[in-house]
Amino acid sequence: MSRSLEVRLHQLESERAVRACMNRYMVLCDALDAGTPLDELAGLFTHDAIWEGKGAKYAKSFGGYRGREAIRAMFAGYMTEPAHFALNVHFLCSELIRVEGEEASGSWVMLQTSTFASGASHLNAARLTVRFREEQGVWRMAHFQTENLFGRPVEAWNSDAHLPVPGKKQQT
Repeated sequence: MSRSLEVRLHQLESERAVRACMNRYMVLCDALDAGTPLDELAGLFTHDAIWEGKGAKYAKSFGGYRGREAIRAMFAGYMTEPAHFALNVHFLCSELIRVEGEEASGSWVMLQTSTFASGASHLNAARLTVRFREEQGVWRMAHFQTENLFGRPVEAWNSDAHLPVPGKKQQT
């Protein structure tokens, strides 16, 4: 196999691994409660990773954490009964992943819909900027930044209201 094909294959496989890492992170955060596999969640980060809220709102709300163990402890604070989140769904879009050798960077726009244990609901949008690095043969997050774009309280997300469908008679 030619060297250029090897490089291209490595880039494609690395992009896929970076995307899978970010997807797994969001899946675990969507179901963050006392049963979340905390070791798996922490294992998505390098041993010396940084997790930080960026900008005035998120720096104040979330702060920053250095090292896998500090990040693990931060997430452990969300693992309560009852769960902090009664509903939590993250949507990622505007993905851009760049792989350069053994390092990669990614950026996404994230929309997060949450209902808290208190019953309050919130809509947030954030820009995620993440650097990844291969550690022990696995792509992991080395520097995770989340920066608020907007946020606001909303009414409850789920409703039993009729969903209009063409050709179906509305039920009362």
